[in-house]
Formats: sequence, structure tokens, C-alpha cells
Amino acid sequence: MTRPEAGRREVQVSARRTKVDFVNFICGLLDGVHASARKIHLVVDNLNTHFAKSFIEVLGPARAAEVLGRIEFHHTPKHASWLNMAELEIGIMERQCTGRRFSSKEELVEELAHWQQERNELKQGINWVSAGRMPIGNLAVIMLRN
Repeated sequence: MTRPEAGRREVQVSARRTKVDFVNFICGLLDGVHASARKIHLVVDNLNTHFAKSFIEVLGPARAAEVLGRIEFHHTPKHASWLNMAELEIGIMERQCTGRRFSSKEELVEELAHWQQERNELKQGINWVSAGRMPIGNLAVIMLRN
């Protein structure tokens, strides 16, 4: 997750990119770092896990309705070349942190936590001028409206 206007990002390592992983990550943000936000705008690609139905399947209808009431989805075009904040942040993360082999998941988690903390403390934004097209992954961009 990245919030370029605030120079913030939140990263989490998972073994796969399942709907359970995605829903748990978003719920963790809603219950944790963004607990005070009434509504989040979630800009996501069209990966099969990035839809409201994933929340219903994972959480059940009642809890999903509660969570989805705080989310507004914005999906990127399916058949268009697009350059967005998530792609840029993934590219930055790849160049600065994850673009090498790690000996274990624990080492990856530790390195990502350090990278995230350092960029957040410095309120590092995204340089839109020099950034190029980067591969997209399972990353959501959240913009908050309080």
C-alpha cells in the first residue's frame, strides 16, 4: 500500500497472492494504521482477488458489509497501458530493497520492514518525472479521506 501524498507505504510479505491474503491485509490496515479513517479509496488493478466479492467470500456477508462500507474501489483499466503510483512504488521497492535474493522469508520481512521504516521516516514520495514503467504486483494504493 502506498500513500504518495503522505510519503507513506505499508508492505507485507505473503507466500502467495490469495484473496485471503488481500482481505487480511486490507482489514489489518482498516483496523490498524487507518482505524480513524471513515472511508478509504482503494486503487487496485484487476487481479481476481481485488474485488468486493473476495471480502464476502473470506469474511462472510455481515463482516464484509461492515468492511466494504469503509472502502471505495477504483479499478484501473483492464486493457490499457497505465502508469500509476503502485507501479512506481513497486519499482522503487525493487530497486532499493527486493531486487536481490534472500536466504529466507524472515530476512525478506526484516529487510522490507527496515526499508519501509526508513522511507516513511523520511516521508519519501514518488518522483513522477524520472520513473519508468514497472511491473505490477499485488499492491493496493490507498488514499484517505477523513
